[in-house]
Amino acid sequence: MTTDTIHEPVADAPADYAFTHLRHIGIAVPDYQKQIEFYTGNWGLTEVGTDGDVTYLAAEGSPEKYVVRVRKSTDKRLDLISFGAADRQAVDDLALRLGRDGVSLIAEPGTLQTPGAGYGFRFFDGDGRTIEISADVDIRTHRKIEEGESVPVKLSHVVINSPDPEATVAFYERHFGFRVSDILMHPRMGRMMWFMRTNTAHHSIAIARGPHVALHHASFELRGLDEYMRGTGRLLRTGAEKIWGPGRHMAGNNTFSYFLDPNGNTMEYTTELEVLDEDTWHPHLYDFSDPEVTDQWGTANAMNEFVASQSFNDPDKGLFVAPPV
Repeated sequence: MTTDTIHEPVADAPADYAFTHLRHIGIAVPDYQKQIEFYTGNWGLTEVGTDGDVTYLAAEGSPEKYVVRVRKSTDKRLDLISFGAADRQAVDDLALRLGRDGVSLIAEPGTLQTPGAGYGFRFFDGDGRTIEISADVDIRTHRKIEEGESVPVKLSHVVINSPDPEATVAFYERHFGFRVSDILMHPRMGRMMWFMRTNTAHHSIAIARGPHVALHHASFELRGLDEYMRGTGRLLRTGAEKIWGPGRHMAGNNTFSYFLDPNGNTMEYTTELEVLDEDTWHPHLYDFSDPEVTDQWGTANAMNEFVASQSFNDPDKGLFVAPPV
């Protein structure tokens, strides 16, 4: 098992994290009603608003107004990834810096016209995804998830595919101060996935090498191991297609159960994602051809071409095109 530490300082990176945390993701899907039924009936999210063509879904344990936004569309795409900022000044400073560095802004900072409002703006990352940054968003009344309750506490992280992951990793390091926590590699294929953090959680985003730009998966945190297993079992009983799991990864030390949603996106249940001591942490280079790297428990089905191909997803049809909402 390869666990070499790596030291790769990034030139001109911001001194601090530009983002405080991951807020939500937006997806557009052709089979809109089935997607809503899956998220509310099977996955355990709560509908908190809709206009008929866009539905907002919250996690009961999260103060975020919503963690997933689903939009009806003929084209399947990842509409956006939304991150939080410390305050309005941080939003303005980031917009100024991105504009100066030639990053394409969709609009200047202003009041957001989405639930929770807030102050922010959107821009395109290097692959053409829409990224949103916001501050002063209204807090949702949330609650403690009880013992045995197998519904998501929050949105844990999102993983994206890129045909040029080295450039995408550099983009997020250079402009937002993301730090690499760990890297997965393969003896024949080289480096394949970079886990990146914007706070002490092991990763809020990860960049995977893929044949095209797409969503790899979105991950939802459960209360604990028992709730995670109960949720995994509930999904299996509903007939949802399990892709991989249950198991425990080495990078991040978190549990995993991956399922396909009705529109072919991979969604994950997880728990116990590692929280890092940033004063002592050094990234590891893990060889994922070692079964213990992909699953420490040895309980999951093998990582094979089927699992990998499902995570490639369909090519995103929304690159360098802002979503209408």
